[in-house]
Amino acid sequence: MTNDVVLHVKGRVLAGPEDVRDELWVVGGRVTYDRPLGAAAADVRTVTGWALPGLVDAHCHVGLDAHGAVDEATSEKQALTDRDAGTLLIRDAGSPADTRWIDDREDLPKIIRAGRHIARTRRYIRNYAHEIEPADLVAYVAREAGRGDGWVKLVGDWLDREKGDLGACWPRAEVEAAIAEAHRLGARVTAHCFAEESLRDLVEAGIDCVEHATGLTEETIPLFAERGVAIVPTLVNIATFPRLAAGGEAKFPRWADHMRRLHERRYDTVRAAYDAGVPVFVGTDAGGSLAHGLVAAEVAELVKAGIPPLDALSATAWGARAWLGRPALEEGAPADLVVYEEDPRADVRVLAAPRRVVLRGRVVG
Repeated sequence: MTNDVVLHVKGRVLAGPEDVRDELWVVGGRVTYDRPLGAAAADVRTVTGWALPGLVDAHCHVGLDAHGAVDEATSEKQALTDRDAGTLLIRDAGSPADTRWIDDREDLPKIIRAGRHIARTRRYIRNYAHEIEPADLVAYVAREAGRGDGWVKLVGDWLDREKGDLGACWPRAEVEAAIAEAHRLGARVTAHCFAEESLRDLVEAGIDCVEHATGLTEETIPLFAERGVAIVPTLVNIATFPRLAAGGEAKFPRWADHMRRLHERRYDTVRAAYDAGVPVFVGTDAGGSLAHGLVAAEVAELVKAGIPPLDALSATAWGARAWLGRPALEEGAPADLVVYEEDPRADVRVLAAPRRVVLRGRVVG
C-alpha cells in the first residue's frame, strides 16, 4: 500500500485514555478525523478493530547483542521484531552500533537514540560502553549528547569487584557537572541503576530518568516524585536476576544476595513509586541478552505490579509518547497505529496479538 491509498480505520479508535472515536482516516500518511472528499471506493482500504497509537518501548537496544555491536542485518531483524509486536517508537537506551540508516527506512520503527552508554572503567558489560574515569565524564556526556536524539545514558551503578557488591560509579560533583552540561546542550539524562546507593545523588544532581530503579526505597521514592524523575522498570529484565545471582554467587555472594532481594521486592517497588506519583513508562531492555518484541509482556508485568490497566497502557501509548515529545493519534499526526481484535483496556494481554500494524500510513503487518 502506498500513501496514495486512503486507509479507513473503523471500530473504536483510542485517541486518548478516555477519548474514543468511531473511525479515523489516513491520508498522505497522516491521521485525520474528517472524511476525505473525492476518494473513490477502490482507493480506500478499510481496517476494523480497536486502534491504539503505535506502542513505545522506552528502553530498547537496536544494534546490540550479548557481545556488543551487531551488523545491519541483525539490527534490521531486531527492529522488525519490535515493529511486528506493535512497537513503532523506540527510545534506544544505549548502543555502540550506528543505526542512523534505520531513519531512512519507511518500514522500520522510529528510534530516539541515547548514544552509547557511558560507564566507569571495567564497571559494565564488555564492548557496550565508553569506559572512562570521572575526570572525563563531562566531555563524554557532551559527545554523546551531540550523537544522540536528545538523551544521554549513564551507567549509574554496577558490580564493584573490590567490595563484592553493587556500587555507585560516579562521584557526586562529576555527576552534577555532567548533567548540567547535557541540559545546557538540550539533552536529557538517564542512568542504569539496580541498587540503592547512587539514586539520591543522581536525582539531586538533576537526572531526568532512571532505568530499572529496583533500588528505590521509602526514602528515595518521595524525592523522585518531588523532582518528577521518571522510571522505566524493565520488569521482564528484572525477572532474570535470580539466574544472574546463581551464576555469580560463588565469586560474589554479597552481590548475589543483593540481586535476589531486589528481585523479590520488584513489584512492591514499582507500585510504591506509582502510588507516590513517580512517572512510570514501559521498557523491555531488549537487545543484549533479552529478546526483542516483549512490549506486551512488559505492560502485563506493570499490571501484575499493581498499576491500573489504563495507566499501564498509557505508559506504552499516549503518556509515553507525550513524555518523549512525539504525537499519538491527534489530527495531522503521522499515522503510526496498531489495531487489535478486542479492547486492550479491558485486558492488556490483547497487546500480544496485533491484528494490523500501520507505520507512516502503510499497513506493514
